[in-house]
Amino acid sequence: MKAQVILNPSAGQRDRRHELKAAMAYLEDQGWQLTLRETHGPEEATAYARQAVAEGYEVVIAAGGDGTVSEVANGLAGSEVALGMFPIGTTNVWALQMGIPPFWPLRQHSLLEAAKVLAEGHVRCVDLGQVNGRYFLLWAGVGLDAKITEEVEPEVKKRLGALAFVIAGVVVAKEFAGTKVQVTIDGCEVKRRAILIVASNAQFYAGIVRLAAQARLDDGLLDILIFKGHGFPATLRHVFSVLTSRHLRDPQVEYYQARRVKISAAKPLSVHADDEPFTTTPVEIGVVPKALRVVVPRVLPPGLFTDPSGCENENVR
Repeated sequence: MKAQVILNPSAGQRDRRHELKAAMAYLEDQGWQLTLRETHGPEEATAYARQAVAEGYEVVIAAGGDGTVSEVANGLAGSEVALGMFPIGTTNVWALQMGIPPFWPLRQHSLLEAAKVLAEGHVRCVDLGQVNGRYFLLWAGVGLDAKITEEVEPEVKKRLGALAFVIAGVVVAKEFAGTKVQVTIDGCEVKRRAILIVASNAQFYAGIVRLAAQARLDDGLLDILIFKGHGFPATLRHVFSVLTSRHLRDPQVEYYQARRVKISAAKPLSVHADDEPFTTTPVEIGVVPKALRVVVPRVLPPGLFTDPSGCENENVR
């Protein structure tokens, strides 16, 4: 197996090169041929992934957090090259979604365990979301959460980890009033005052909650959640309902499944893709069915896929 590891050395709260070296050595003992490249700025992982496709690699392994995984996915979309992961980021939602266990209570994922997933796993095809031409693997957010991601400085994120988002969330939420939006869902238009809109390809959100429990990674649909309301009290209500998994029973939350969504707002709202600040409204969000091949564990958490075979259930060999 010819694979390239793309390392984001800025990911996570500490240097894990020693663990990464051990994980790569494990794969090499299994007969893998590995090369390593490091990124030094935004979008480099995407460029490296595209180059790996052109050079005939079979797997590209993102060594970083969800942002690195997303950049690599953008470089691999539509190709025959599969995406793998060494989770060394702050939250690693994709790894949690795939059932790669973290060390508790630190929530640090075992890179050796991730290497075993790569060696023993198989390939599945998953959908990708696309917002204004940029692919996302997990979700795109419009409004509150996107504004929070803008406010978190990389240095603070590296020092405080997930706590940086909590602090920024409190600060932003106090001033975030909610905005009148026009949302066109597969041609059907609705007008609301919204605090947050999430277009989700996966079930987990922010590493701790199952926001879209009905989402499937290969159903050709995105799960759209509109959190309605105005002001800080409405935001607190939504936070509580999401943390207690009651949000889908809340009349202030609307839930749809769709292939294409257009969102415009009375004033520009921030937009993120896979927790990376990206643009502002207006945006068009769609799904590209089975656009990416990914290496997944042999035993997966239930309910992630609709197609039992995926990409012909190919082994990673």
